[in-house]
Amino acid sequence: MKEYSAILIGCGTMGNRHRSRFEENGVRFSDVLDAGAMEILQQGNWKRPDFAVVASPASTHYEYTKFFLERKVPVMVEKPLAVTAAEARELVELSEKNDTLLFVAQSECFNPIFLNFRKHFLAELHSMNNAGSVRMEFRREHGYTDRCRDVDVSLDILVHDLSMFLTMFDYGDVQVIENNRVSPDRSTMTLKVCKGPFAGLMADFIADRNSPNDVRTISVKFNGSEYSVSLARYLPSGHIAHIPDSLDNEHKFFLKLLAGACKEWGIRSARAAAQIVELATR
Repeated sequence: MKEYSAILIGCGTMGNRHRSRFEENGVRFSDVLDAGAMEILQQGNWKRPDFAVVASPASTHYEYTKFFLERKVPVMVEKPLAVTAAEARELVELSEKNDTLLFVAQSECFNPIFLNFRKHFLAELHSMNNAGSVRMEFRREHGYTDRCRDVDVSLDILVHDLSMFLTMFDYGDVQVIENNRVSPDRSTMTLKVCKGPFAGLMADFIADRNSPNDVRTISVKFNGSEYSVSLARYLPSGHIAHIPDSLDNEHKFFLKLLAGACKEWGIRSARAAAQIVELATR
């Protein structure tokens, strides 16, 4: 496997996780920048890497990602891609114009629990005559933390569930039925698949980052039946354990994209990341 060099922007929880996992895959970080990173970049005090990892606060994702894409440096940026739909679309367009990889880190899509659920759920849907009888619920809750306070709950944690939803259903087939921002820390949304083979399917989303519960579930109701899948593993204390498999799977796939594999999938993934921002900010 080729040895890649990278630059890391952001040394918080996710920045350190990305660095650790990439280094285990043989990636060497030539520069690790945190506060004041943009000033250093603009002064030219950095080595051109094979790719950049942007794990800074969400409100700065746009400026850092744009900086690298303009210089044709491939980018892996933490979710969300940007904080407005216009900025997200601009980054995707810049990526395509410069033929430069843009990948948004939405590791829940690579969670082996979700991948197994999706495989069986889609097979089940294809065997049904009426997807209109199906109602899904995505629930994501955890207690208050000081992390990610520069954006509201929709751009912080709702985007995880929207990203999984859009790996199963086409954005062009989906309509927003309800979007209720209860507070900066709690949001609910209902989407409906209005056309295509799964027309009629409904999906409710509940996101809360100031909750007494610690929950990450997908539930399905259809024809009087119901089941629920937990996307998390729990510690004896009841708290959710970090699943390294998700990040490992995501990193390995990113490195395949970087090597030139699955280019069309990479383009679709970047477009979906922009669509997720558009849904989350409506």
